[in-house]
Amino acid sequence: MLTIRREEPDDAEAVARVHVHGWQAGYAGFMPDEVLGRLNVVAWAQRRRDIGTADPEHPFTTLLGEVDGAVVGFTTFGAYRRNQDRDDLDETVGEVVALYVEPAHWGDGTAASLLDAARGGLVERGWDGYRAWVLADNRRARRFFERAGLSPDGERSTYQVPLAGGGPPVGLVELRYAGRLDG
Repeated sequence: MLTIRREEPDDAEAVARVHVHGWQAGYAGFMPDEVLGRLNVVAWAQRRRDIGTADPEHPFTTLLGEVDGAVVGFTTFGAYRRNQDRDDLDETVGEVVALYVEPAHWGDGTAASLLDAARGGLVERGWDGYRAWVLADNRRARRFFERAGLSPDGERSTYQVPLAGGGPPVGLVELRYAGRLDG
């Protein structure tokens, strides 16, 4: 049975593992293999610790989905990031910044439960609308958000993926999805 709780400092490695596995499985075929192959759970966990994602004063909230005590997914949400900049927040609308689930739990309701919990957190903060950025080539995620009632609102961005060895980054198109929280 899935339980949902707030991230704590000791969860950094478990969350990073879900994040890395989500990238490797979800972005295979359109994210460069070189990038997916070099993802490092320990480094991503340290980054979470460094930016303090589990701190109750952090502007974004991360909720974890657990099954039998193991983290199988997470979502991060808060105020909308203008230009996807965590230091430039639009307090008039919410955003689901991240939603990742272990591939073994895709399709079992974990992602939907986490999204529902994030939406509840956004409503508690007083927002009636929210957004999420989705890679255009990520058909699975796009279908998920569309089934959840979000739709592309016409905004696009390019996510620059750095390559090893100083090569030019690969630009991946992102689409902004928008939805209501009051309906």
